[in-house]
Order: sequence, then structure tokens, then C-alpha cells
Amino acid sequence: MRFSRNEIAAHGHDGTLHTMTTLAESLGYDRDAKLIILNCDDLGSSRSANVAIYDAMRNGLASSASLMVPCPWARDAASMYRGEDVGVHLTLNAEWETYRWGPITHAPSLFDGDGGFPRTITDVWDHADLDEVRRECRAQIERAIVWGFDVTSIDSHMGTMQLRPEFFDIYLELAVDFRLPLRMAGASAQRVMGFPYRSLAAAEGILFPDYFISTNVGSRRAIEKTLFNLRPGVTEMYLHPGADTDELRASHPDWPGRVEDYALLTTDRSLPNLVDRAGATVIGFKPLRDLQRSLG
Repeated sequence: MRFSRNEIAAHGHDGTLHTMTTLAESLGYDRDAKLIILNCDDLGSSRSANVAIYDAMRNGLASSASLMVPCPWARDAASMYRGEDVGVHLTLNAEWETYRWGPITHAPSLFDGDGGFPRTITDVWDHADLDEVRRECRAQIERAIVWGFDVTSIDSHMGTMQLRPEFFDIYLELAVDFRLPLRMAGASAQRVMGFPYRSLAAAEGILFPDYFISTNVGSRRAIEKTLFNLRPGVTEMYLHPGADTDELRASHPDWPGRVEDYALLTTDRSLPNLVDRAGATVIGFKPLRDLQRSLG
């Protein structure tokens, strides 16, 4: 899938759109428009996350979410789905000590010693069989579709699929096969990672935001800083909303940050005010997906 030069801007060596039309213009906005995707990671990871994320999307500022298909509460997330902008959060890790989940396919190399996915990225990289990774990730996307999700994008839990070339190849392959845009690390990180992931994706006709802001759970300060200095183009920021419940407190050691993210997207008026002051428009991944498919 490749773009015609008269349909959308050509991508440069860093994968950014810089000639002819910008991504913003191709989406129907002015060239200098500031567009932000406020994504909620970890849909399906807990009942708390499901309640908070759908509330943030229906009644707050969140514009998209990412579903963790292998998690115990993913089917509950599917039952709550009402057509929101939801992508698949490809999951090969289960990072918590007492709360575990594992692959949905037969994938012996994707288990650690206590019956779930490995806790760390390096454990996956060191031991995972790539054919099993490919089969598992494909099955996660397919299951989301079978459950009724109109999948709008692909990203990767903990960045496992994005940060190593052999895993990124599968990540990109799935984006091409399912005709979906990707979460993509910024151009500056390519020097650290050692391979030109943005231009590789662009060469396959895959769309991705111009900028990506990596944040921790409890992301208020990073988001405030980004909005104060927001650049024209499409910027993805992500949060991890969670309702304050006994379940969340027991399963997720970082629960205070998740509760804070939920408040920031729903009851805290500072975020809408900052978006207004930045002159920004909140969008989801669906416009990128629809544009990508229209060009392919």
C-alpha cells in the first residue's frame, strides 16, 4: 500500500510528512492545525479500567482507547462497547506480581515461570519465538474484531513490539494486513533504537501521528507541558484511567496515578482549559484509519 503524491504528503527519511500536504491537511484541517489524540491505554485490564475509560470517552475528553485482549476483563470491555474509537493494545507482557494473564494462542515461549506472560520486555525479547509472537498478535486483533470492535489502530503494551527490529517487523506486517494506523515513537528516538521505524512504516503506506508523547501512569505534568508547547500537526498522548476501587488497589500498585488520570479526563477542568488555550482540536485514530484505507 503506497500513497500517491497527489493524495497525501510524501514522507521524509524520518517518516514525517513534510512535502505537499501535511497529515493535518489530509485529514481536512488547516496546515497549521494542532490536533491531539488523547488515548486511554489498558482497556480490558480490569473492571475499574473499563468503567473509567468508557466514562472518559463518553463524558470526558478521551478520544480513543487501546484494548488488552488477553486480560480477564477484556470480554467485559467488549460487552460495554458502543462504537467508541478503540484499537488493539498488542500484549505480550503481564507486569504485575499478583495479577497475571497469558496468551490466547498455544505459545509456550510466551509464558514465564508462573503461568503468565513475562513481566519484562527483555524477557520477551530473549525467549519469544517470533512465529508464536506473530500468531498471538494476529489472534488478538482477530478476537477484538470477532467481539464486535471496529478496530481503529494498533499499539503495543509496554512498547514490546515497537522497540526491537524483529518485533517491529511483525508490528508493521499486522498494520499492513489489517490496514490500520500505528502508534509510533518519535523521530528522535530512532537514533537510540538503531533502525528507521518511521520511514519503514511510511514506505508501506501506514499512517501514524506526527508526534508521540510517552508518559507514565499519572501523566498530568507531561500532558500539561506538551499542551503548553504544542506544535502544529497530530500529537498522540496517552493516559491510564482507573476508577478508585478495591480491585484496582489490589491489582495495580500504581493505582493512584490511574485514579488521577481518570479525574484529569473527566472531572478536572484544567485539561479542557489547556486544550482551549493551546488552540487544539481533539481527534481519535478513526480519521487516520479511514484516510489510510481511502488511499490504499
